[in-house]
Amino acid sequence: MSFPSRSPYVIIGAGIHGLSTAWHLARELRAAGRGDGSDILVIDKTAIASGASGIACGVVRNNYFQPAMRELMAHSVDVWESDPEAFHYHPVGYMQISPEVMRDDVATIAAQQEAIGYESVFIEGEKASRDYMREFFHDWQAPGTTSVLHEKRGGYANNTASIYGLAGKAEAEGVRILTGVGVNGFERDASGAVTKVKTSRGDIETDYVVVGVGPWVKQIWDMLELPAAITVRDPKGGEHPDVPMWTYWSLQEGTLGVDPDLQKTNDGQMPPVIHVDSDQPLYSDVDGSLITEKMWGIYYKPDFHFGGIQGGASPFPVDRPADEVAVDPYGPESPDFVVGPDFAHMWVSALAFCQDRFKNTLERYKNEPSGGIGCFTPDNFPVFDAFCDNCYFIADSNHGYKMIGVGALVAQEIIGRESELLKPFRFDRYRTGDLHPTSNSPFPWS
Repeated sequence: MSFPSRSPYVIIGAGIHGLSTAWHLARELRAAGRGDGSDILVIDKTAIASGASGIACGVVRNNYFQPAMRELMAHSVDVWESDPEAFHYHPVGYMQISPEVMRDDVATIAAQQEAIGYESVFIEGEKASRDYMREFFHDWQAPGTTSVLHEKRGGYANNTASIYGLAGKAEAEGVRILTGVGVNGFERDASGAVTKVKTSRGDIETDYVVVGVGPWVKQIWDMLELPAAITVRDPKGGEHPDVPMWTYWSLQEGTLGVDPDLQKTNDGQMPPVIHVDSDQPLYSDVDGSLITEKMWGIYYKPDFHFGGIQGGASPFPVDRPADEVAVDPYGPESPDFVVGPDFAHMWVSALAFCQDRFKNTLERYKNEPSGGIGCFTPDNFPVFDAFCDNCYFIADSNHGYKMIGVGALVAQEIIGRESELLKPFRFDRYRTGDLHPTSNSPFPWS
């Protein structure tokens, strides 16, 4: 394949967002009579699914306290369900299991899921919650739980396989995907619009650029000389100047190397994805010592792709300069801080807190790539917006993999149809104070 000197559309990043946008944009162009997939070039500095999308946990859920996030995720679940085989998607459902301090928040989520027609069951009360969970798992424990929100849709997908499924759909539309092509900079005209993408293999003239690079977003942002810090107005009218545009969090995920069938339900079925938040003290399953008295949270699922029980826990901020991390979030030094040294102990102890079947299993923990580094916006929610007239940023703030449908909406916006679902995620919300509400969850993206 010869290296092109021009492409009307250049999409940077061959992960969930870049490939979804390419696939949907090709279809939109053809439907509008304005071109086809041959007008689209996807470039990636390494390979398809080589970044965050390739090691994502793969959970697909609609469990969000924010109305805009719920509606956007309902749209994405529709896309996952459109071709489960190609996307290696497992529609097993999702359970949010919570303590009393979160009950009202979760009740709000349940009510608004019902309002948008997203099927779920909401259970309230400690005994009712325990009884409901024991219908699925005879060994369920998790004391202090007072609500269960069981989403009947959602589930998880096998990460790398699903991204290759997207790549296949894009290529079937005529999209070109070139890997091993790093972006070094841009040329812009007098108005500021991008005219060329400067890459490690040569310059590419273009009419439009889409940035879907996950945790590498700060690199591209800086190349375009966009603001490193901004003023954020809160909903009450207060102003917070000089807020860093990008911060990094270490995503705590791993795999327990047991037979995935260990987590089957009482009737022998594959279970929903489990997410537990708790305000109960967490004690070591090894020696009984106190791990934490603060609020904690975990999620987990059986996964034959990972070869065990795979999941994670609450992330923590990376204690390194953002500029240093931005150079390569998954670089050689990343293992030093991607997963904290106490993660396995905490996570497996939390599994045992929830279900008796996980007691005395810490020695089965597998130390392999999972989790990674997330690049977060000032309010920890995505920014979907165009800059420099013709450069669209898909900055997912680590909500990314599950949002397979964002590419469809971005494609519509590129050809001129503004998306109501993407409006709440404009960059301008920081100036106006139209921020998303936050919940009592220990996770920054909930």
